[in-house]
Amino acid sequence: MDLIARPPGEYLAEDDVVETTAPAVIALAARLGAGAGDDIAFARAAFQWVRDEIAHAGDAGDPRFAVSATDVLTDGAGWCYAKAHLLTAVLRAGGVPTGLCYQWLADGDGHVLHGLVAVHLNGSWHRQDPRGNKPGVAAEFSLDGERLAWPVDPTAGEEDFPEVHVAPAPEVVAALRRRELAVQR
Repeated sequence: MDLIARPPGEYLAEDDVVETTAPAVIALAARLGAGAGDDIAFARAAFQWVRDEIAHAGDAGDPRFAVSATDVLTDGAGWCYAKAHLLTAVLRAGGVPTGLCYQWLADGDGHVLHGLVAVHLNGSWHRQDPRGNKPGVAAEFSLDGERLAWPVDPTAGEEDFPEVHVAPAPEVVAALRRRELAVQR
């Protein structure tokens, strides 16, 4: 899939959700980047840390709804969107242009919006899924083809959205702040 993005430099910005200058985010980026050697190694380390060290709220049965990067760090858990907000903040703090992406996935009788990130490395964009692995879900960091938690099934009405967003989708932030996951298209 061809991603639709702005110039990479725009994906280093901060907002009240992707808090790239928050001291805890800067400290984590510095720790993960120490000795990494290059942006790819740093991005891989940050991806793996968020995927593995921050629990997926649904998998963990965590009732909290973290929104911002620092909320996720404080809680140690977050839904896919919130984990993507943290990974985006950490990578941007380390100088790696990172945006937010979404998928529309089947879930029971309906559909849900799923949050991902896209990193700009080696001159192009690469989507990554930090939601967290579990039996039947194996997302991996990759620049050689996507290894997301779920491939999209168009026959089930699923869809990949090609836009790489600089800021989180307002409807995602609003839903998390309402403490619900119902994000409408």
